[in-house]
Amino acid sequence: MRAFITTGGLLCASLMVPGISSVRAEGFLGDSTGHLALRNYAFNHDNRSGGNDRVEWAQGLLLTMRSGFTPGAVGFGLDTLGLLGLRLDSSPAHAGTGLLPVHDDGRAARDFSSLGVTGKLRFADVVVKTGTLLPKNPVVSYNDGRLLPQTFQGTQFEYTGIEHLFVQGGRLDQSKLRNSSDNVDLIPSGYKGPKHGDFYFVGGTYALNKTISLSYYYGELENFYRQHFFGVVHKVAVGPGHLTTDVRYYNSFETGAAYNGAADADMFSGSLSYRLGGHTFGGGYQQLSGNAALPYLNGAATTSFTSPGVSKFILEDEKTWMLRYDYDFSALAIPGLSFMIRYYKGFDAKYSGKPADEHELDTSLKYVIQDGTFKGLGAEFRNTAYRSNVLTSWDYNRLYLTYDIKLW
Repeated sequence: MRAFITTGGLLCASLMVPGISSVRAEGFLGDSTGHLALRNYAFNHDNRSGGNDRVEWAQGLLLTMRSGFTPGAVGFGLDTLGLLGLRLDSSPAHAGTGLLPVHDDGRAARDFSSLGVTGKLRFADVVVKTGTLLPKNPVVSYNDGRLLPQTFQGTQFEYTGIEHLFVQGGRLDQSKLRNSSDNVDLIPSGYKGPKHGDFYFVGGTYALNKTISLSYYYGELENFYRQHFFGVVHKVAVGPGHLTTDVRYYNSFETGAAYNGAADADMFSGSLSYRLGGHTFGGGYQQLSGNAALPYLNGAATTSFTSPGVSKFILEDEKTWMLRYDYDFSALAIPGLSFMIRYYKGFDAKYSGKPADEHELDTSLKYVIQDGTFKGLGAEFRNTAYRSNVLTSWDYNRLYLTYDIKLW
């Protein structure tokens, strides 16, 4: 498994592609793209458990430049990702929102930056990338929940040579956390020891037809944990609207030296959503069993439907139900305006050997200009009320101002 993933797409290309029907002639520069994203975020985190509030304001710039591929049977390309974060307001007593790095003296950094470079190769229907990566799949997903995104270092391949099938795999050896300029070795979330390991993943998605898609992924963090993922998504018209069913199952267990101890965790989650005009009504249930919380890479996101809030609701033995409502104001001739409210209730969980319960209410109002001179300019306000009997309780108020600009 590891040898296959480490050699990545080069081996995949030689085995999966019997020949090349034509030479692609797209240009290295002619198919290039440039994009600038401006992010101005103001976070106010009210600590309801008695500690200091966390209040910060910061400006982020994300410059993405992607080349096309050189002509020929094997095409080469280069992508770059420039990231810059600037402190606008913070203090030692109120730092720690995750927007900015925090020094040992408790002060937030004035700025932080990084430059990611990715080399890429295309052979028929296989694309191999090496360098800075933004993986996004059920077993490893980069975190973009703050000013700047988390990035990974490694090699991955993608294969699209069979109709309706997408396959990918890779090896990752480091990551840069979302409020850092430095790459660090990979460890699981919550681990405090000196060990680390490389992460291997492989999997894909197959669309059986227009309504059903199946997914399987495998991920392994050396000497920590292994994880299997199975997923089914079904979409169908029901009456005047559309019903989406999303079922996911994770099977995780420790591997090798098991430096972080037990990682035996099964997680089932299922959600239903019904879209009718501008309305979308949703609900879901999730349950963990085993002797550990769901393992995942430190700083990364998880792809459970409970992930977007303050808590991930993936504690040992935790059960969670969710209700959600969205409204798209395009139905009222106001394109770009949207509203969301959702509620999570987690119960029967264990945290550090103690019974744990938690619940969270999230609301969001967002508007993005759809056309004209300021197309891509957006504003969003989010409020979150999170309560727990074992973890810190918070009230979050966050303002997001964004501007996405296509340079060429």
